[in-house]
Amino acid sequence: MISDVRRHAIRILLFLNILLLCLGSPALQAQTADTAYTSLLPGPKPLPCSNHCEQLVGIYGLKPSIIVLERDGKLHYRDTEGIEHPLRQVKGMFEATLTDSSKIEIRLPMNADFGPISFLGIGGKTYRRIDGEGGAFFHITPAKRLSELGASAAAAKPPVEAGPFRKPDLLELVKLDPAIHLDIRYAQANNFLSTPIYTQARAFLQRPAAEALLRVAHKLLPLGYGLLIHDAYRPWYVTKMFWDATPPEDHNFVADPRLGSRHNRGCAVDLTLYDLATGVPVEMPGLYDEMSPRSFPNFPGGTSLQRWHRDLLRRAMESEGFRVNDDEWWHFDYKDWKQYGILNIRFEALAAQASQ
Repeated sequence: MISDVRRHAIRILLFLNILLLCLGSPALQAQTADTAYTSLLPGPKPLPCSNHCEQLVGIYGLKPSIIVLERDGKLHYRDTEGIEHPLRQVKGMFEATLTDSSKIEIRLPMNADFGPISFLGIGGKTYRRIDGEGGAFFHITPAKRLSELGASAAAAKPPVEAGPFRKPDLLELVKLDPAIHLDIRYAQANNFLSTPIYTQARAFLQRPAAEALLRVAHKLLPLGYGLLIHDAYRPWYVTKMFWDATPPEDHNFVADPRLGSRHNRGCAVDLTLYDLATGVPVEMPGLYDEMSPRSFPNFPGGTSLQRWHRDLLRRAMESEGFRVNDDEWWHFDYKDWKQYGILNIRFEALAAQASQ
């Protein structure tokens, strides 16, 4: 006969075997994985709004600004107190009932069906659009000629830091996974300075940050999205160029070269999402490098689907140790950035080091 002790041991072994079989079950593994990935979703995915709706969504006027946004398939007017009012279309105009029961009419130009409108008429006043009117990329007029800025930045020296810092170990992002794509704007003319700044379209991060980004990419794959990189490690001289080129009133969108950027340390990345099925970048509430309120990660405007994509990117990145920049939905800093010093190495030198 089997003793009670032996019988108890057999029961434990059977339980452990069943548990291992369950954990090894592809169905159970898929269910567990799906739960982990879908927890990144910022709620149910909204449907796209109509083209006409997108043409009206925007920021109008200065101090105070008026925001027209889409939520739940309907246009809303957001007043200066942050209160949203649904808009109703009435005889070629939109109308909203305010909290004091008064009504406000919004006039639309006749050409609204042919592209983003440039102004709204509200209560007898005209509010001009200030958010780029749907341009493909944001650009500024540099404060100085770029040739002068480039020469000045190349001759300057980065700030001296006390340290100690970790030894640089930069990995090239495009080599980590086929789902990580590049659209390095500073190697092209479609950036805020309207001219190429980099001589090579490459992106690097310090090893821990690069490995964390790879984990983000793997989390997004089952959800149908890939990562599109606009910029990562940035030599210090470029940071100085950006600062000197940008008007002082927009300096919150560029790093102060006297402090150095987290890009200079190889621990910051600018990126967005693209649709795996089509390869097309998703739409966000604002453009990359746009110097306007649309760039804020909590900007309430845009469409529901644009905000959903922006929030999905943020949730995925923050799940792996990145933190979004307060002024830029596309800019994420890795948690260990303080452990690395400022670098001023050009991409050509990094490529030469990698080949040795």
